[in-house]
Amino acid sequence: MRKTIALVNWKGGTCKTTVTLNAGAGLARLGRRTLVIDLDPQANLTYSLGIKPAELRATIAEALEGKAELEDAIIEREGMDVIPATQGLADTEARIANVTGRECLFRKALGRLKRPYDFILIDGPPSLGLLTTNALAAAREAYVPLEAQALPLQGLRAIQGVIELVRQRINPGLELSGIIAAKFDGRLTLSREVMDTLRAHFGPLVFKTVIRAGVKLAEAPGSGKSIFSYAPHSRAAADYLALCREIIKRG
Repeated sequence: MRKTIALVNWKGGTCKTTVTLNAGAGLARLGRRTLVIDLDPQANLTYSLGIKPAELRATIAEALEGKAELEDAIIEREGMDVIPATQGLADTEARIANVTGRECLFRKALGRLKRPYDFILIDGPPSLGLLTTNALAAAREAYVPLEAQALPLQGLRAIQGVIELVRQRINPGLELSGIIAAKFDGRLTLSREVMDTLRAHFGPLVFKTVIRAGVKLAEAPGSGKSIFSYAPHSRAAADYLALCREIIKRG
C-alpha cells in the first residue's frame, strides 16, 4: 500500500524542498518506488533536479485544472518519478479558487494515477493557502521539516492547526506523523536547545535522525542533483540515507 506524505511548513527557508528531494532520492536508492510532486509555485524542487522547460509535457498545474493527467507530467530523475511545477502554478491557484470542490482537486487527480508507488512525497508551498490544503487533503501523513537553528514552536503550532482543520473537514485519515530537523549544528548551543525543546514538546513525532548543516547540501541544487549524486560520500548523504531508513521503519 502506497504511503502519501505531504511535507509542509507555513514559512519559507525551512529546508522543506531539500528534504523532499533528498528523501525521495534516498527512498529510491533503497529500492522503494517513489514519486515526488512539486506543488510549490516557486518550483524549486523542479529546478533543483535540473528539469528544463523543454522537457515538460505537462505539469501539476494542468492536472489541477483538468487539462492533463498526472501521468502525462511524470519525468524520471535519480531513480524516482517527478511531477514538476512552474511558477505558473500561482496563476492556477487563483483560477481554481472558485471551483466547486477546490480543496480536493489534487486528491482526485492523484486518485486517477495508475502507477504503483511505495512512497509519494508532496512538496507543499510555504503558505497556509489552497495548494497546501490540497496537499493535505491528498495525504495520509504530514511531515514538517524545519531548521534546527531557530525556535520553531510558533510555526509548528500554526501548521498543526491547519492539519487538524483539514482532518476535521476534508480528510479524516490525515495525521501529523513526523517532524524533521535540518541544518543542525551540534557545535551551536542554539541547535541543541532547539532539538531539546522539540523533543520535549513533540516526543516521538521528532525523527531521531537530524540533517546536519553542510556546504554540500547548499551546492547540490545548483548542480541539478540530489545529495547522493552530487556528494555521495558526504555526511549529508549519510544523514539522508539514515532518515530514509527511519521513514521506512516507521511503516
